[in-house]
This record gives sequence, C-alpha cells and structure tokens, in this order.
Amino acid sequence: MDLFEKLLKNRGALGQYSAMGHGYFFFPKLEGEISNNMVFRGKTRLIWSLNNYLGLANHPEVRKADAEASAQYGLGLPMGARMMSGNSDYHELLEKKLSEFTQKEDTILANYGYQAMVSAIDALVDRHDVIVYDSESHACIIDGVRLHMGKRFVYPHNDMPQLEKQLERATLLTEQTGGAILVITEGVFGMRGDQGKLKEIIALKKKFRFRLFVDDAHGIGTMGKTGAGTGEEQGVQDGIDIYFGTFAKSFASIGGFISSEKQVVEYLRFNMRSQIYAKSMPMPLVIGALKRLELIRTKPELRSKLWEIVRALQGGLKQAGFSIGDTTSPVTPVYLSGSVAEATALTMDLRENYNIFCSVVIYPVVPKGIVILRLIPTAVHTLEDVSRTIAAFTKIKENLTNGIYSKDKILSVPNL
Repeated sequence: MDLFEKLLKNRGALGQYSAMGHGYFFFPKLEGEISNNMVFRGKTRLIWSLNNYLGLANHPEVRKADAEASAQYGLGLPMGARMMSGNSDYHELLEKKLSEFTQKEDTILANYGYQAMVSAIDALVDRHDVIVYDSESHACIIDGVRLHMGKRFVYPHNDMPQLEKQLERATLLTEQTGGAILVITEGVFGMRGDQGKLKEIIALKKKFRFRLFVDDAHGIGTMGKTGAGTGEEQGVQDGIDIYFGTFAKSFASIGGFISSEKQVVEYLRFNMRSQIYAKSMPMPLVIGALKRLELIRTKPELRSKLWEIVRALQGGLKQAGFSIGDTTSPVTPVYLSGSVAEATALTMDLRENYNIFCSVVIYPVVPKGIVILRLIPTAVHTLEDVSRTIAAFTKIKENLTNGIYSKDKILSVPNL
C-alpha cells in the first residue's frame, strides 16, 4: 500500500472529525487582545479556553518587558544550541530564580515544554529501568514513556493500592536487571482538574525505592501559598525529586523548565537531546519569563483574584446542579451526557446564541456518551462573567435533557 493512501484511510482519533468545520470546532481563530472577551468569527465572545490563569498575557509590566527585550535583542539572540553558543547571563539568572521559587538546588531551561518532557524521560532512564506512571498522564508523558526501551507499568488514575502493586512488580524486576524505578505523575491533571496524590505517593518511598517526577504544568503559579505549585499546596515539595514546569500556562508564554538536585540537572544538561541539539530559548522569552516570575512572586493578589473567580464559578455550577467531578484546581470540567452530534449542536448554541466560547471534549478523548465542557477561569474574568455563564449552561443543559440537540435539524453556522 502507498503510504499516503494508508494515511487517508486512517485519519487518526481526532482526524476523523476534520470535516466537522475547520476554523470552528478545530483550529478556531481567537482575535484581539488576550482577555476574557475576544473576537471569534467577527463577534465578541466570552472566552473560557485560555490557560492565562493569572492574566499575565497582557499585564502592562509583562508587555513592556517583552517589547523592550525584543527591541534590544531580537529573536535571534542567542544564536545556536545552549551548550555550544546559546548561553547568557539571563538564562542562568532565570534558572537561579526558578530554583529558589521551586525550592530545588538547580534548574535547566527548556525551549519547549512538551519536547522537554519527552526528552527528559528519555535521558533519565535506560532499558534496565522501570517507569510507573498514572493512566491519565498528559500526552507529553505518554510520548516520553513510549520512547523507553525498558518496562513500563501504568496504574489507574490516582489509585494508590494499584500503584503499590505496580511498584512491587517494578521492584522485583529491577532486582533482576539492576535498574531503577521512576514514578511519573502530574501535580494538577489538566482535564479533570484534580491533583495527583503526591503526599500518598511520597509516603510509599518508605516501602519502595524510587524517584518521583512531577509534571506541574497547571500547578505552577496557581497552587500553593506562594504559587510554587502542587507540591507546596500539599506540603511535600521536598519529596518531589524532579519537578517540571511550563511557561505556557500561568506564565502566559512558551518554554519550560526542570528543577532537581544539582547533580541531576547537570546530568540533564549533557544528556537531554532536545536541548543539546536545538536552538536555545530566545532572549526576549527569557527576560519575559523573569518578569513573569517576579510578578508571580510579588503580586499574590493576582492569584487571589484567580481563586475568587474559581470559587464563584465552581460553587455556582455545583449549586445549579452540574457535575464538575473532583477538581481541586482552577481547571473546571462540566460533565454532561450526550452524543457527538449533540455535543456539536450544543457547542454551536453556546457560541452563536450565548456568545460563550469554551472547549468541548468528546470521544475518543473521553468515553462515548460523555461530553465535557472545559472551563479555564482566570484573574481577568469577572463575577458577571460567571453569572452569565452559569445561566447559559443551565439553559443548554435543559435543551440537552429535552432532546433539542438530538433533532434532525441542527443549528446552522454560516460559512462553515
């Protein structure tokens, strides 16, 4: 069979829906300033789909720092991979500040978060080692695990008895291979919004010998007294052996970092292929991250405002009879029952008649018959936004229950 023929026959889990509307359901274009209100298809909509948790994307101090750094350095400097010709005092200063913030000895910057996670897993383990990971880990973790040449065991999401069973298996195996065990989980799970059971996992170190790698992409900046993440929130930051954070969410930028013991970070500097063989993070992004970190540390009112909106949104949804699962973070999933066709009509109704834009999650990301409307509250949302959204959701839930979205005549969207 011809390769292209084969690809067209199997478009992939999400590709099968590509005909549903490019630019509407997939690859939508949100225009204007990054905020709670943006323009979608020519109309202003209330946006609940951006991980701009603390509202830093358009914070005046951030915009100023970004603009000045871009004007001074451009996007080319430093030119080359970090190890060869791409280092600077600013890169090292940001690593130092991040280490202080995460309470770790050292930090390595990454030019792209997803790539860094995949590459770090590849660097940390060899074929003699065993990876044990949560079943609902982010795709970047799954892709990193797939690269692993040795054994990997998965445990059901946050199921501690099952994790213990997998650790027993891993221990027996590594006693034969002479390898080690790496446990990987998340601080905040980006779909459900619940926290990884870090405290319980770390307690298992008394019984098993392993190292813990935590992806805290949604926790850094939002969780904990100072915003240092889910480990701080649970009081176990020192029990996390390798801490991963991204700049793509609370920092409202791009890139990421890994913090750990000094000797481990030094090892990663010389063994993470994605950083050895790729261009260093451009200077404006580094200087911009320094400013963002400064604001996260010195302006707790941003996090307070975020949590004011989170509590109002989640409390209001529950009071209105919606299921939001076990979320204990800003991530707010609203669970509904419906088909893909009903999810399509429901989403159109929200966007066209209520001017509310949020992410809709359907099969195969979730089981058939489940629809998740995923809301990301931020510090730039208002209590009025919350009230308006709960009222709209109440109406669309009523329509769904009454079978309005399952009728043959689905709402039409112009020029789809």
